Order: sequence, then C-alpha cells, then structure tokens
Amino acid sequence: MQVTAAIPGISCDAAQAAVAAAIAHAERRGWKINAAVVDRGGNLMAFLRMPGAFIHSIDIAIDKAYTSASFGFPTKAWMGAIGHDEGMKFGFSSQPRLIVFGGGLPLRVGDDWIGGIGVSGASEAQDEECAHAGLAAIGLGAPA
Repeated sequence: MQVTAAIPGISCDAAQAAVAAAIAHAERRGWKINAAVVDRGGNLMAFLRMPGAFIHSIDIAIDKAYTSASFGFPTKAWMGAIGHDEGMKFGFSSQPRLIVFGGGLPLRVGDDWIGGIGVSGASEAQDEECAHAGLAAIGLGAPA
C-alpha cells in the first residue's frame, strides 16, 4: 500500500511572479489592487497590496484565490454553477471565504489545478484581467 501521494503544487517563485505580474498590469492601467496566490490547499503563498488599494479588498483577494483553488474553476462561474437552486444559493452564501463574483482563477496544469489567484480592488472585470495577467506571467494562460 502506498502511504504518500505526490501532489503537484506551485513554487514560491511562481506564486510571487504571478502576484507581481497582476500588480504590474494594474499599475499600467491606473488601478489599485490587492493580489494573492494560494496553493491547492488554500494556504497563502504570495500576496501584494498596492498603496491606496482598498484595505477590505485584502481579504477578498485572498478569499477569491481560496475559492478558485478549492473548487478548480473561476469565482465568476459560481452563480452559473448554482443556477436557480435557492437552497444552494442560501447554503453556499453562508460558507465563510466563498466568493461568487469575478477576480479569482484556478492555477491549472493540464487537467489538474495547483492553486488559485485572486485579485480585488478594481471592478470585477478589471480584477479578472489582472488575474489573467498573473497566470500568463507564469505560463498558465494567455496574456490579458
């Protein structure tokens, strides 16, 4: 019997490069954001906050990364996944750290995911654009 499992993960260098790229993307556009990367278990690997970014958005960025890492799909896909099921909407909305609007993306390698990136502080579309820039910087997506 095998007791251990090899679980893919994101390196510290890649996590730091992803948040740095998200911040650089926002700076070029004049947006102020917070950016976070977590591993597949939702543990914070990297975080950057731009001066002037909303303080409350710190936790939102981390929770967007956490939500994407824990489910393996973008945070903005949540409402579509729930559909019109009121029970699911009520049940999921009571879960701490679950974010159901855009700005969180999974870090995918093939058919698996190794974590998530979350961005908060600009509009939903701008947050997601910055998250895509973070993924592109580490070779996990097309440039935003």
